[in-house]
Amino acid sequence: MPGADAGAPRAGLDRLLRPASIAVIGGGGWCANVIRECARIGFAGAIWPVHPSRREIAGLPVYASVEALPEAPDAAFIGINREATVAAVRALGRRGAGGAVCFASGFREAAAELADGGDLEAALLEAAGGMRLLGPNCYGFINALDGAALWPDQHGAVRVERGAALITQSSNIAINLTMQRRGLPLAYVVTAGNQADTDLSEIARGLLADPRVTALGLHIEGIRDLAGFEAMAAEARARGKPVVALKIGRSAAAQAATVSHTASLAGSDAGARALLARLGIGQVESLSALLEALKLLHLAGPLGSGRIASMSCSGGEASLMADSALGTGLEFPPLGAAQRADLRAVLGPKVALANPLDYHTYIWGDREKLAACFTAMMEPALAMGCLVLDFPREDRCDAADWAQVIDAVAEARAARGVPMAILASLPETMPEATAEAIAARGIVPFCGLAEGLAAMAAGARIGAAWAAPEAAPLWLPGPAAAASRTLSEAEAKAALAAHGLAVPRAQRADSPAAAAAAAAEIGFPVVLKGEGIAHKTEAGAVALGLADAAAVAAAAARMPATRFLVEEMVAGTAAELLIGVVRDPAHGFVMTLGAGGVLTELLRDSVSLLLPAGAAEIRAALSGLRIAPLLAGYRGKPGADLDAVVAAALAVQAYVGANRERLQEVEVNPLLCGPRGAMAADALVRLAAAG
Repeated sequence: MPGADAGAPRAGLDRLLRPASIAVIGGGGWCANVIRECARIGFAGAIWPVHPSRREIAGLPVYASVEALPEAPDAAFIGINREATVAAVRALGRRGAGGAVCFASGFREAAAELADGGDLEAALLEAAGGMRLLGPNCYGFINALDGAALWPDQHGAVRVERGAALITQSSNIAINLTMQRRGLPLAYVVTAGNQADTDLSEIARGLLADPRVTALGLHIEGIRDLAGFEAMAAEARARGKPVVALKIGRSAAAQAATVSHTASLAGSDAGARALLARLGIGQVESLSALLEALKLLHLAGPLGSGRIASMSCSGGEASLMADSALGTGLEFPPLGAAQRADLRAVLGPKVALANPLDYHTYIWGDREKLAACFTAMMEPALAMGCLVLDFPREDRCDAADWAQVIDAVAEARAARGVPMAILASLPETMPEATAEAIAARGIVPFCGLAEGLAAMAAGARIGAAWAAPEAAPLWLPGPAAAASRTLSEAEAKAALAAHGLAVPRAQRADSPAAAAAAAAEIGFPVVLKGEGIAHKTEAGAVALGLADAAAVAAAAARMPATRFLVEEMVAGTAAELLIGVVRDPAHGFVMTLGAGGVLTELLRDSVSLLLPAGAAEIRAALSGLRIAPLLAGYRGKPGADLDAVVAAALAVQAYVGANRERLQEVEVNPLLCGPRGAMAADALVRLAAAG
């Protein structure tokens, strides 16, 4: 049997996640619960309680030690205190167990309160050797496919043949998610805890490898291994299994530097959003939307676009759909001639034809006409058709007519081949049994209007990402430097210019008289800046449009500086932009594009990308800014040379790529964008201090 060797090869997760035998170590109620939950979900393998003095636990005979077990268990639940957990892990590792769930807390997550928390976690890993661990400080997992529940509490999961998998970093949230009544089959629910040995990405890859898993949902508090997370997303895409995530928490990693505007705009949340978008992972903002998105992905997969059709027998519902979809990226394309003709033939002259469609109640109760109406609406280029339908209370009403509507939707889906959903505007008006019956027919039962729209939007984003070529591998940053230095503006511009960034003609000067002489050589008008000041405008260290040498000398004398930078004045600006990059250890090098100059804080108009990014990606990001109309030319005014703007962003990226080991942040603000080009009026570069 293998010993507890920290250098031993790490085993896979198959035995742990899909066990044929389970050991339960400990005699408390939590351990009895694990045995109960395994029995309740129908575990067919051996369950071996382990306790030094008990003879029976939950009706099963007890073994005095791990060494006394009939054979090495595939999986173990360790429900004892943290010090004893280390000894139990060591015994399991020596015996050759497949893996263990470490329930106890008081390890690294409690290092601030317990001085030995980190040391004890290191001892835990050393004891495991090559054996795999979940946790510590986690509830474990439920495998509803094979009926294994290393889970010390109640849960709402039931046996399924295939379904979506969920991973959370919170055990309590995991419990709550199992209690859903939305018709979503959950194949696995796994809690990651401290991720001391097995992190979220590796757990995900273990679940994705199961052919019975159709989609993956993630509740993420933080990403420990960026490269591993990137590899997991690539594997999910290669397997055709979409991933959707709810990312919570904001670290200070990308906000440690406060000398630039970029650091405040591109915080951890911006980096996380950019990461998920780049990797083709759909992002949602609530647990309800996470479940609804998984339901869509399980039944229909990613959507081909955000083009959807909505139908209801109420004008109020049609308007609510249209309003609620604003800002989601979904669109309701106008009806084509063929759709109009077919709908008019079914609905008659009194119904106003539109998308979203209010088909009125003239055809309610007529299954054939309902099916004809829904089929006419389902133009094949649509990504999804959505029927708004709230079901009556089963205890007070008769839902017989609603069954005909479900039949009609199924007929339309079969006739057109377009994915279809039935959406209840309120979660409580989609009973669980009804949702399950609808899903059994291949129709997505959405519970809640906002949640359903969010799910479709996430599905469309995943579909668009999968349709595009895979992005280049991320530039992975190391940890942030303990010390750094900021280049002067002149040094920063020179460094960026060497990589292709256009900068104004400039000279440095060490006195007002020298500044005036430099201005005369450059040619008026000029800009004068005091060097060595981080926020020059607020400090009165910038003077624009100086038209002669006397004005330059006078402006220099007023500034709180002893050295000066004199630059040519750039005219003909259509818009001012910010281009910045921060080193975010959690997510990569985050490039922020946004409104620049004095509008940076006022508008907070920005978008973030992860590097490296292509020209097309940068151009698309620029088009999403609120100030994009200024770049295009607003109200007859000339626009900016977008090719030059994109080239400026690529030049900044090139500098970052050449200095990845030391770069902490870079910012060009403002980038003066006009019809004749794009020029950096100011630049900041912060590098890790040498040596």
